[in-house]
Amino acid sequence: MSDFLRTYLVVAIFGGLGVMLVGVFVMLGAALRPNHPTAERRLTYESGVDATGDMWSQSNIRYYVFALLFVMFDVEAVFIFPWATRLEAYGTFGLVEMAIFIFILVLGLAYAWRKGVLRWI
Repeated sequence: MSDFLRTYLVVAIFGGLGVMLVGVFVMLGAALRPNHPTAERRLTYESGVDATGDMWSQSNIRYYVFALLFVMFDVEAVFIFPWATRLEAYGTFGLVEMAIFIFILVLGLAYAWRKGVLRWI
């Protein structure tokens, strides 16, 4: 067997071992935990408030847009951190490129602010 195939075999063995361990632990947890189902335990419970109505409510789109903006700026941090650790290697080109990237993100933030998306209420 070639070294190339042997490395994939090692990965497959470890992957299978990981899947097997997860399965064993899930089955072990199911076998050991107490199981006493009652009607009260099956009720929907959220934030300490008893469930009323048909459990369907429409949320404001602003919450989703706010969450999307958070994810966007979180991803920005993922891109900036490796760049900041290797700034010397990238030189001036890397600095200008990151400045353009941040400028585009600031434009997006200014647009969202101007449209009133960042107002929570």
